[in-house]
Amino acid sequence: MTLVWRHLLRPLCLVTSAPRILEMHPFLSRASWTSVTKLSLHTRPRMPSCDFMPERYQSLGYNRVLEIHKEHLSPVVTAYFQKPLLLHQGHMEWLFDAEGNRYLDFFSGIVTVSVGHCHPKVNAVAQKQLGRLWHTSTVFFHPPMHEYAEKLAALLPEPLKVIFLVNSGSEANELAMLMARAHSNNIDIISFRGAYHGGSPYTLGLTNVGTYKMELPGGTGCQPTMCPDVFRGPWGGSHCRDSPVQTIRKCSCAPDCCQAKDQYIEQFKDTLSTSVAKSIAGFFAEPIQGVNGVVQYPKGFLKEAFELVRARGGVCIADEVQTGFGRLGSHFWGFQTHDVLPDIVTMAKGIGNGFPMAAVVTTPEIAKSLAKRLQHFNTFGGNPMACAIGSAVLEVIKEENLQENSQEVGTYMLLKFAKLRDEFEIVGDVRGKGLMIGIEMVQDKISRRPLPREEVNQIHEDCKHMGLLVGRGSIFSQTFRIAPSMCITKPEVDFATEVFRSALTQHMERRAK
Repeated sequence: MTLVWRHLLRPLCLVTSAPRILEMHPFLSRASWTSVTKLSLHTRPRMPSCDFMPERYQSLGYNRVLEIHKEHLSPVVTAYFQKPLLLHQGHMEWLFDAEGNRYLDFFSGIVTVSVGHCHPKVNAVAQKQLGRLWHTSTVFFHPPMHEYAEKLAALLPEPLKVIFLVNSGSEANELAMLMARAHSNNIDIISFRGAYHGGSPYTLGLTNVGTYKMELPGGTGCQPTMCPDVFRGPWGGSHCRDSPVQTIRKCSCAPDCCQAKDQYIEQFKDTLSTSVAKSIAGFFAEPIQGVNGVVQYPKGFLKEAFELVRARGGVCIADEVQTGFGRLGSHFWGFQTHDVLPDIVTMAKGIGNGFPMAAVVTTPEIAKSLAKRLQHFNTFGGNPMACAIGSAVLEVIKEENLQENSQEVGTYMLLKFAKLRDEFEIVGDVRGKGLMIGIEMVQDKISRRPLPREEVNQIHEDCKHMGLLVGRGSIFSQTFRIAPSMCITKPEVDFATEVFRSALTQHMERRAK
């Protein structure tokens, strides 16, 4: 039986048979992709249709939620917006709040809901496993763990075939730190300024974002190095990035030669010469920085940096917590876009579509080095629920062509947002790859000074009021982070870009007054 269950009226119909495949329907012309006509001032963009009806909210009142939060939950302010959203239900790329309002989720739970909120296939697998076996720990075997390990290993190149299952990105990166030190017998680990690799005591040493640093010592043996940011850094040009959209900075480099890359490599060499021991444990890098605002490095930088690290006895770790599982479109893993082969790969977030799950994948040689020094054990890592869900996520990505969708729809979205950069002086940079995009807000394109936080906040609020949820990033929170679930469609991209245009127009009007 064929079930048509999503957005029947859209130009891009998502049809579920077995399996569900993203497909273009031939009866629609290219012109019909545009879901919103050109806006006059203050026109609210028309949200694409959704055939899902949420349940009626019947839980705590909003004020009671605020009271409980203030009294019993962390005082650290993490919620977006002056009036934080109270979410009630999710369906694929849509979220619904307690008042019944619908939002297009373009941040997917901080780059975590990879295949869609409450995806029917993932839900069904989770419910089936819930009725069979929740938990055993690794002192017993169970088929979901071994089935998942075989599927995940098949997606990684040789010799990355040994998998350690854990529960979060911070935990995965902390374990990778232990592996690097156990294998190399060295202590120093290098990471980029602006990097985010977790909030646990060890990984805070790798994380180089000021708001996550403490006055107290922690994360010893970690050394920062300059981030090769071709938009905000000292060097960058118009050919540097592996992206359909380049910076507005100009350069005279030939297509196969990048002077900015060479300058940043000299800085990396300087770190190796001055800040670490002659022999090091390793180097951590996100293929694209997430928390720092979707920062991309010059093409060829990571390849050369990896060679320098290995010459010092260190191992190279790719943090795929945000970039993995097809999100970047052209490749399944972010490290593949740099033409490098890491020694250790860490992954989380999209691995379980929101279920707490993570993994560290390494070589047999490094795995043995750890085993000689540590009886590594994890009570919840690889539990039956997580592994069953993880397998379902991998199947959905393949069956529904979500990596290909990330490439096609992501490129379409990047080019549309690039037009907004050309249209508005306060949009300094649009960057990214696939469905991982950053829009950096500036006071003006010449100085590239960050747009003040209060102004970015207002644009953020305006987007929310029009039904679009996006994230924030960069050191001064001046970059909007765009990372929807990989099931997103072009009509929804049209809606999102019109919302941004409307929000930017309103902001420029406020400025003029």
